[in-house]
Amino acid sequence: MTNYPPKILLAFSETFNEDKEQFFNWLLNNGYPELAALSSAIRGSDEALKWLMQHKYFHLAALDGAIDRQAKARDWLVKYKFPLLVMLADAVNEHQAAVNYFQDNDLQIFLVIAKRIRDFRDRQTFDYHKKRF
Repeated sequence: MTNYPPKILLAFSETFNEDKEQFFNWLLNNGYPELAALSSAIRGSDEALKWLMQHKYFHLAALDGAIDRQAKARDWLVKYKFPLLVMLADAVNEHQAAVNYFQDNDLQIFLVIAKRIRDFRDRQTFDYHKKRF
């Protein structure tokens, strides 16, 4: 994810706020459909996860799983050498070593992304009658 300019990463982080649609649509329509799909996948869209897989964004699909604490997804990221994505998933899940890594390496944007994803996830309520969205 370091290949993206900071403003793109910031736009991605905004897709987890209340007025997410304008940022989501901007990513989707301005050459970053994979980040729009990742946002939707993190928010629970199976269709978005399938899109990531079909378009060979396996690392982003694995990131979604690692954020959801799926050990196999995290292990995949480790095996295929995506350490930044491992750290991002760990930061979302409040592992202090990952938070320290981003702080020590002046990668504040990833702390912003992790916090926004965590805050989004914490705002969700579980209703077994409804599928996650």
